[in-house]
Amino acid sequence: MPGNIIGERFVVASFGESHGRCVGVLVDGCPPGIELTEADVQVELDRRRPGQSLVTTTRAEEDRVEILSGVFQGKTTGAPILMLVWNKDVDSRPYEMLRNTPRPGHADYPAYIKYRGFNDYRGGGRFSGRITAGYVMAGAVAKKLLSKLGVEVLAYSLEIGGVKARQLSVDEIRRNRYANEVRCPDFEAAERMKQVVLEARKQGDSVGGIVECIALNLPIGLGEPVFDNLDSDLAKALFSIPAVKGVEFGRGFEAARLRGSENNDPFILVDGKIRTASNNSGGILGGLSTGEQLVTRVAFKPASSIARPQKTVDIVEKKETEIVVPGRHDPTVVPRAVPVVEAVVAFVLADHVLRMGLIQ
Repeated sequence: MPGNIIGERFVVASFGESHGRCVGVLVDGCPPGIELTEADVQVELDRRRPGQSLVTTTRAEEDRVEILSGVFQGKTTGAPILMLVWNKDVDSRPYEMLRNTPRPGHADYPAYIKYRGFNDYRGGGRFSGRITAGYVMAGAVAKKLLSKLGVEVLAYSLEIGGVKARQLSVDEIRRNRYANEVRCPDFEAAERMKQVVLEARKQGDSVGGIVECIALNLPIGLGEPVFDNLDSDLAKALFSIPAVKGVEFGRGFEAARLRGSENNDPFILVDGKIRTASNNSGGILGGLSTGEQLVTRVAFKPASSIARPQKTVDIVEKKETEIVVPGRHDPTVVPRAVPVVEAVVAFVLADHVLRMGLIQ
């Protein structure tokens, strides 16, 4: 299967480049009769849209979605759903200047080799965070599907530039995750995160961080061992988001420092239902959902495009040189990644819900 397609029953095919005519997504496998309008998708896209705050790029794309097929009279038809947004605020001049000098931290050089120089290098082309607009469109459809089972997906900025949010309740996350520029429901931490980002921007630099995502009310047993485990599929999809360098579930890497007696989640009875006393597993055991909260954390590296001199090599003249990356860039990708992580988790869950036959 080509690398731009993911999913078995809820199939997501991504297309477009950062400075091409458009970016978008084709969703195939969505059952008929799901209520869906462009307004439903637009709400999610607006959360990802650039140019909305001091902590994001100044590229001012409208990102107005167009649904070209698969929806009729406000409901899905069962046919493939084609959605796109047009690229309008495009300035490719800086990339023409850098064509022969790959930017450190970017895919410029390996992409040049793999595609023999024929790839669209403007704005990073297929390797740009711009393509995640399509992910968000697919996630909007998936969320509508999951809502039929009462499943809810919530992501937020857990950490930016070393500033970490306190432990938060589900209600705080749900109510406040989009209430500030950095998408952190802990308002005190959010203000400190913002200052760290602005200071990095002032210095011509960038910072990374962590997005945490939870999914509520999951059915028990989602996942198809062994290679299509729920956490395997989630991790693969989450790693497709540009700038992601780590994914963990539950206690994650911290579990490596615990004993089994500390890490195991004891089974208990709550109102006659089998639950676990803790959730160190993050809601997944043996690749299957347990019915507890799905908890995953996604680590993002600092944005690679920075306004500082960096060493590189001129690939035509074969000599070392130095560049400063011009253009409009995010000093951190984390706030705009929050709706993207939500979307990716949602469309993987939708695929497994359909594979389990829970929605027809």
